[in-house]
Amino acid sequence: MNGIINVYKEKGFTSFDVCAKLRGILKQKKIGHTGTLDPDAEGVLPVCVGNATKLCDMLTDKDKVYEAVLTLGITTDTEDMTGEVLKRRPVTATYDRVLEVIEHFIGTYDQIPPMYSAIKVNGQKLYELARQGKVIERQPRTVTIHAIDILGVTSSKEQPEIVQEVRMIVSCSKGTYIRSLCRDIGEALQCGGCMKSLIRTKVSIFTLENTLRLSEIEECVKNQTLEQILMPVDKLFLTLPKVVVKKEDCKLLYNGNQLREENFTWENVSVQINIDKIRVYDSEDVFTGIYEYDQKKNCYQPVKMFL
Repeated sequence: MNGIINVYKEKGFTSFDVCAKLRGILKQKKIGHTGTLDPDAEGVLPVCVGNATKLCDMLTDKDKVYEAVLTLGITTDTEDMTGEVLKRRPVTATYDRVLEVIEHFIGTYDQIPPMYSAIKVNGQKLYELARQGKVIERQPRTVTIHAIDILGVTSSKEQPEIVQEVRMIVSCSKGTYIRSLCRDIGEALQCGGCMKSLIRTKVSIFTLENTLRLSEIEECVKNQTLEQILMPVDKLFLTLPKVVVKKEDCKLLYNGNQLREENFTWENVSVQINIDKIRVYDSEDVFTGIYEYDQKKNCYQPVKMFL
């Protein structure tokens, strides 16, 4: 069983929990997720099965989209509402001020990751140190915020012009902590802030609309309709030109050897000049891997094999 399942991670589960439960549901050991979601976060979690686990690092590197709620005036140790409140401050920001500050975060900025994260410092995960009551200096990491769209705000009845909560859509690069973005927006507004809720709505081509909960996947197994929800690996590479290796040269392909143009035929490609990467199929039209052109050797070298 090989492919990718677009799982809806529910609240209360860690990403590891989802993989563990899927191993039981699918009766298969080789399963891996493509990027950690906090236990209280929900949403898109592509899970790779079988030889698709070779894709885990590639999908982790993809841009992501989140829907988050930022609560202003509260700072916590976890940078979300599950943590211990460290400080409460009055909020004076109007909608226009919130919009102005948020727009300043669009682009590249250096983000200090939260203490409650799986990042390792000197061999220890930060969250393990945080649970011991330790706070250490973290090096900022460069992240990119592609866009932030405000979906709506909540104000207090006493001061309807003052914003208390912001619901927003964030499109960002890998490695971005939305909790830390909420923290930084709150600090820029001089009142502090933390994340109230988080839903991941997109990872690469995987969207919220096409997710399945664990109970629904279990039902597919019972009804023997699992193939309908298991995305083939090559669907992630449809933007790359397709080549089919000639039958007499398939042995080279199966052994992971380099390939030259005389070993294969192009499919639906009129011009084969300066093509860096290709998706390769054997003579039986079975997807076998991604190859990259090596100019010095004038051949294609394997990047990822999915035999």
